Amino acid sequence: MKPATLLGSEAFSLTLARLCHQLIEDHGDLEDVALIGLQPRGVLLARRLRADLRSIIGRERLAYGELDITFHRDDFRHRAAAKAPNATVLDFDLDGRKVVLVDDVLFTGRSIRAGLDALLAFGRPAAVQLLVLVDRRFSRELPIAADYVGRWVDSIGDQRVTVQWREEDGQDRVLLHRPSAEARSTGRLAHGTSNDR
Repeated sequence: MKPATLLGSEAFSLTLARLCHQLIEDHGDLEDVALIGLQPRGVLLARRLRADLRSIIGRERLAYGELDITFHRDDFRHRAAAKAPNATVLDFDLDGRKVVLVDDVLFTGRSIRAGLDALLAFGRPAAVQLLVLVDRRFSRELPIAADYVGRWVDSIGDQRVTVQWREEDGQDRVLLHRPSAEARSTGRLAHGTSNDR
C-alpha cells in the first residue's frame, strides 16, 4: 500500500523554520543552550536546525553535539549483533547548561529514555528539553513528552512513520505507512528508517 505523505517538502521546511523560531522565542540567542541530536536519525534534524538557527540569529558558534544511545537502549542485547554504535560528539561541558535533546520521531519514548541516560553520563545539565519532528502521541510506553513538536500524528500501533531527508533519501518528507491486509494477516510490517520506537 502506498504511504500517505504527512509533510511534503514545502511543509517540511516551514515546520523546521517554526521549530527554530520557537527555540529563539524561548531561549533568545541560545548562548547558554546546547542542541544535541540523538544518533542515528535525530542528528539529521539537529544538523538542519543548527544551520537554520545560525542563519536566523547570525551566530556561527552554537553549542552542538551528537549522542549515541546504543549501549543505553533497553533492547541492546537483541540489537547488538545487527547495530554498530555511532559516534558521540560532545566537546563542551554539560554542567549547568540548558540542553535541547533532538530526535526525529517520538513513539514509545524508549529512545528518549536511553538518550537521557546517555546524556547524564556526560554531566548534569540545568534543564533538558525535548524537540521532535513527529510525535506519535497515542503510542507512548513511558511518561515522556516533547517540549517542541513539528507535527503530531495520531496513528495506530501497526502503522509506521518514516522521516526522509534530502541528505540521505533525496528529498525531505514525512510518510505514514499503513500495512497491507496481507502484511496484517502474516504479521509482517514495513520497517521504517527513523528512530520510530
